Amino acid sequence: MAIVPTMIKKVPIRHEIKHQVTKAEDLVLRLRLRKVLPFDSHGKNGRYLVTSLYFDDEYDRAYRAKTEGLNYKEKFRIRYYGDDLSFIKLEKKYKRGDLSAKDSVKLSKDEVEKIIEGDIDFLLKSKEELKKEFYVRLKNKLAPVSAVRYEREAFVYPYGNVRITFDSDISKIFEIKDFLDQDANYMQLEENTILEIKYDRYLPDTIRALIDIDTRRTSYSKYAISRIGGRS
Repeated sequence: MAIVPTMIKKVPIRHEIKHQVTKAEDLVLRLRLRKVLPFDSHGKNGRYLVTSLYFDDEYDRAYRAKTEGLNYKEKFRIRYYGDDLSFIKLEKKYKRGDLSAKDSVKLSKDEVEKIIEGDIDFLLKSKEELKKEFYVRLKNKLAPVSAVRYEREAFVYPYGNVRITFDSDISKIFEIKDFLDQDANYMQLEENTILEIKYDRYLPDTIRALIDIDTRRTSYSKYAISRIGGRS
């Protein structure tokens, strides 16, 4: 039976801007935001660990799209939060300039272990179109290449549906097979903090003023920085 890529449902498009800030700037900005913005409801006081497994093909297309500065990029990843392995997501992220969109579907711990081991036939039997597309891509040499873990502190602002996150202690897990292991060995990749701002149609002036946004814009990819030293 011929296998062809599937059409994925429409997903919301948001603006996404990233900034790299020093530890000193990080401290000042977080203190400032804590005084005026509520924490995200996830985690403890808006803080939680994020662990992501990134996929790329034999030509490193996702990595090259980022490092070569292509306007359009897409990548697959599997992600979970804290130590909760009952809620794991397969995500396909699209990005064009500052606009981003994400399609996602839940995976079980057993399914993730099968994917890492290369046992993927169950994906084709799924009713979820994203899982079927993922199967096609895996059959066409997509593979897990890097596992990244970091701490996130998140704030929200209702107007413009703004979400502001501080990602710190960005580290790479040494072995792909240890992606689900809370005690996995890892090395730190980045001393600075990555500040991300996501919003819908507009970014309120209040947020611009709080962050001094126009002086901070940069390009950064946790996946790209994790590839230093090659495939895991």
